[in-house]
Amino acid sequence: QVQLVESGGGLVQAGGSLRLSCVVSGNIFSEYDLGWYRQAPGQPRELVAHITRVSTTTYADSVKGRFTISRDNAKNTVYLQMNSLNTDDTGVYYCNAPWSLYSTTMLCEWGPGTQVTVSS
Repeated sequence: QVQLVESGGGLVQAGGSLRLSCVVSGNIFSEYDLGWYRQAPGQPRELVAHITRVSTTTYADSVKGRFTISRDNAKNTVYLQMNSLNTDDTGVYYCNAPWSLYSTTMLCEWGPGTQVTVSS
C-alpha cells in the first residue's frame, strides 16, 4: 500500500519561506501525477499545485509566482517551495496523487499532512 509522509511545515512570519517535502512509498512514484493540497481551518481542502509525470505544473491563482512544485523521482519525493508567505497560506498541507488535475478522487489514502502557520 502506498503511503505518503509530508514534512517541512512550521511557524513562519509573513514574507518568509518554507520548503515542504512528501515522500511516497512504493516503486511506481514516477508514474504518478502528484498534487499539493491545503486545508485552512473551517475550509475544504483545496488544490495548491500539481505536477504531472513529465513535470508539467499547474498552480492555484492564489499561489502563482510564489510557490514552486517539483519532483525527484530518484528519491520518490515531491517538493513545494513556498516563498512570500502570507497569513492566507496558513493550513495543513497534504500531498496526494489525483486521478486527474482537478479530480477529488485520489489514488492514495491521505497522509497526516504538515502544519504551516504564517504569522503577521
